[in-house]
Amino acid sequence: MSNFSIAGKVAVISGAGGVLGGSIAKSFVQAGTKVVAIDIRQEPLDARVAELLALGGEAIGITGNVLDIRSLEKVAQAVVARWGRIDILLNIAGGNLPGATLAPDQDFFDMNIVDWEKVTSLNLNGTVYPSMVFGRVMAAQKKGSIVNVSSMAAYSAITRVPGYSAAKTGVSNFTQWLATEMALKYGDGIRVNAIAPGFFIGDQNRAVLINPDGSLTDRSRKVLAKTPMKRFGDITELNGAVQFLCSEAAGFITGVVLPVDGGFSAFSGV
Repeated sequence: MSNFSIAGKVAVISGAGGVLGGSIAKSFVQAGTKVVAIDIRQEPLDARVAELLALGGEAIGITGNVLDIRSLEKVAQAVVARWGRIDILLNIAGGNLPGATLAPDQDFFDMNIVDWEKVTSLNLNGTVYPSMVFGRVMAAQKKGSIVNVSSMAAYSAITRVPGYSAAKTGVSNFTQWLATEMALKYGDGIRVNAIAPGFFIGDQNRAVLINPDGSLTDRSRKVLAKTPMKRFGDITELNGAVQFLCSEAAGFITGVVLPVDGGFSAFSGV
């Protein structure tokens, strides 16, 4: 089972100060990976690194902006100077904004264009730019693994989240494109894949899934009706899928968008 191991690898994780990035970072440290935590915010980044070090792992935190190429280049230089290579890039930074999420009584024409541009840029460019910077290091090594984050919103239309949906659809397509590009030009040592999480309750979507009294919203009930497992996912249930895609056990897997969704994408609802 040693080919499932990611021990000793150097992993750069964007959005590491957030819930999803933090969960994956902790699982990687526990698996013996050297973690480079990136976040645009210093305070949650410092707290995350302290948490990773307390687990007994090797980790450093570097502030970086996934929408700023020069910022990312400085991170890449620092990582290579310290550990000599970059084996894994996890593009976790992303999310949605209230202004780009339509309320039940709004329609497309009410959408805040400024927030649309922020959401589409953060999720799509925030995946493309790090892939360009850290992928260049991998191209020189002719080895590496990139994992992006897509969404169920890229599989079929989900109401009220047009910007997020469009951006995540772009992430899925970019994942396939970059996987092809890397394999054709740099050989079979560089792989690019993505996960597509189903529905998990977090800070960004709690208000639309859970009522103030703790009961499920109408939207939650619709989600669970189309989820054969009849529950929301636990954030830690994404960790194993990401580790697998980064391991040698997935050596012939590239260009895949892997659903981790309790069957949501497979079920017609009937």
